[in-house]
Amino acid sequence: MNVIQQLEKEQQKEKVPALRAGDTVKVHAKVVEGTRERIQVFEGTVIRVTGGGLRQNFTVRRVTHGVGVERTFLIHSPRIDKIEVLRHGDVRQARLYYLRGKVGKEARIRERRRLIREAEGEPEAEAEAETEEESEE
Repeated sequence: MNVIQQLEKEQQKEKVPALRAGDTVKVHAKVVEGTRERIQVFEGTVIRVTGGGLRQNFTVRRVTHGVGVERTFLIHSPRIDKIEVLRHGDVRQARLYYLRGKVGKEARIRERRRLIREAEGEPEAEAEAETEEESEE
């Protein structure tokens, strides 16, 4: 293994949720103000996920008081406390820049109705076995 790859692997976070464009997330980011440090929550829709490995980042968009705000976060940054996925969106594109031109109900994204366990990393076989056990009872 390359020295650079080994250093990057040490700095990566172990538990990172599977993010896709269209997901609604809550990002808990650490903000430094003078000598104090606090956690600021930024909730919005993921409009893109780029990069890979340690350089992977994602952009979150929300509309606050009629003004669209976009913020880009590094997934493996030490400034990110945690990322919560609230909803999985059902979209066809990898980049949702078209949301910038839409307001109100036009900017809605359908929710994905597949098994959420797949997105959390559990194999499908285990999920199917659990549902079969429940139906037999």
